[in-house]
Order: sequence, then structure tokens, then C-alpha cells
Amino acid sequence: MKAKIIVDNISDGDIKGEWGLCIYIEYNGKKILLDTGASELFTRNAEIYGIDLNDIDIAVLSHAHSDHANGMEQFLQINKNAMFYLQESVGENCYAKKFIFHKYIGIHKGILQKYSDRIIYVNGDYKLCDGVYLIPHKTPELEKIGQRENMYIKKDKTWIPDNFSHEQSLVFDTEKGLVIFNSCSHGGASTIINEIKATFPDKHVYALIGGFHLFNKSDSEVRDFADKIRKTQVNYLCTGHCTGLRAYDILQEELGDIMHSFHVGLSMEF
Repeated sequence: MKAKIIVDNISDGDIKGEWGLCIYIEYNGKKILLDTGASELFTRNAEIYGIDLNDIDIAVLSHAHSDHANGMEQFLQINKNAMFYLQESVGENCYAKKFIFHKYIGIHKGILQKYSDRIIYVNGDYKLCDGVYLIPHKTPELEKIGQRENMYIKKDKTWIPDNFSHEQSLVFDTEKGLVIFNSCSHGGASTIINEIKATFPDKHVYALIGGFHLFNKSDSEVRDFADKIRKTQVNYLCTGHCTGLRAYDILQEELGDIMHSFHVGLSMEF
């Protein structure tokens, strides 16, 4: 399989980046787009890299935050055939709390209804095609992370700490082992690896690719994170977006050669 970073925080020379993520993946003849970044930038960068969005077979939304979903409408207008796969609990209801205020950080309002004929909601483990799976969180009490991160879901005029049931892992079965894409890993990167291990007990988890949401964590918290990752015995980590440069430097110090960094235009092959 091959993967290319279309949008990330770190630019590729004159090719712009933004606070968001979009990844193009080729696997066994299928062309898959994971997320659409925070704007229309992904369309321009895809064109620069010679990727025709009309040729995408499958689109996946990692979770319901705007920096991953804001390009959905542009993609659905360009590509008339690919279905967009979301977790069943995805809604236009994600907020970040600061003091007493709640700021909307979710999918553009109205998109889910407007393009309902192009969206497939999945529940539980879902096989996209041979060797490709969507796996939701299976770990209880993730709402404690939502509360800690000041992320909330609005439901019936009530603010509920986000348990990230709208977040999903995109998993590929490769010759090296399972390769996991989870764009922000809100539920915890080590938690995600262990969830995939439990889902596929006869498989080895080779890699985790995605943001780790460490930009707002202390140095000691990042080192604790590294220790948890070390215990999973994963072989390859590639991260960017919401991880942060300071946290990345600590992870590289702690985990050594298994650590790799995102940037716009980065290509990976497994």
C-alpha cells in the first residue's frame, strides 16, 4: 500500500499546509481519501501532486471535527461516485469549551442532510473491502478524556463530555502487519493500538499513522505517552497535525527510530 499526506500543518516548500489533515491511500487497486482538511486546500494540493479526486473510490471521515471535515462538500461536488463513510454517531454537534463558552468545532451545519445520499453510517467493525476495515472505539469511559480536553457533544440542549464514539480507525492488512490510520487519536494512541490488537488477535500491529493530540500536553505527559506506546511493541509511528513539534521531539528522544514526522507531500509505502 502507498499513502501520501495531502494536507498537514507543515508545508512542503511552496505547497501550503494548514491546521488539518488529508491523506491519500492506494491499496490493492482501491483509491481511498481519509479526511478533507480544514478548507478547499486539499483540492489544490491533490492537483499539484497529480491526484485526480474524481478517481477516489472510497472516502472516510476519521471524526466529526472541522479541521478534518471542512472539505467534505468540495469533495462530494468534485467526485460524483465515491461514498463517504462515517461512524453512526457522527452529528453536527461537536463543541470545545473555554471558560463558560462553547465554540462549535464540528462539521459544517447542513452537510449531512444535504448529501445524505452520499453518506454511509457504519456501526461496529466494518469491512470496507478486502483487507480494509473501519474500527470504532471499544474502550469504556473515554468521556473522561473529553472532559479533560474540554470537548463536548450538544444533545437536547445538554452538554455531554465527548466519548469520541464518532472517531474511527482505518485499518489495512499489509505484508508487514496491520497499519492503522487514526487522524487525531483523541481516544489515546496506545488505547487505539490495543483496541486493534483485540479486534485482530491473530495479527501484528505494525504501524500507527496520525495525529496524537499532544500539542497541549506537558513534557511529563508526553513521556508517559511514549511509555504506553513502547509497551504496545508497534514498529512504526508517523505523526503530525495535532501532535506538535515539541511533543514530537520528546517522542523521538524516547522512542528513537520508530518515530517519523508528517509534512505535506510525505509519501509512505508498506
